[in-house]
Amino acid sequence: MRLDDPWDDVPAPGRGDQDGTGGAAALDASGAAGPASRPSAADIYLEVHRSDAFREVRRRYRRFVAPAALAFLLWYLAYVVAATTAPALMARPVAGAVNVAMVAGLGQFLTTFLLTWAYARHARLRRDRAALDLRWDTQEMTRGLGR
Repeated sequence: MRLDDPWDDVPAPGRGDQDGTGGAAALDASGAAGPASRPSAADIYLEVHRSDAFREVRRRYRRFVAPAALAFLLWYLAYVVAATTAPALMARPVAGAVNVAMVAGLGQFLTTFLLTWAYARHARLRRDRAALDLRWDTQEMTRGLGR
């Protein structure tokens, strides 16, 4: 693990009961942490999850993935349906021994690579910076909770 990893000091779930000095936090009769009770990691993550910045990252993700997945699924199903219901069309020669089915099958591979490239580009240009900012903000808020 890198020493500058922002998640290095984030406690595992259920381990946020330490007082920041390495020992267990003292609990009062009500079960709450000492006089200066700090928000737990779960509270911080819920706060981030409800934030506008997180919602924007999720919205950008969904606005790309849902239409792209639907389009690719329809393209795949069209290929399968054509292969099973129109064998004469799929057997029609295009060039030499290459027929429509082979061209469409290779098109499936091509669109898979194009979709992967488009997804990576979209993530890099539209989501990665905002997601990284959220990650660093969350790391700063949780710093010291697990110690």
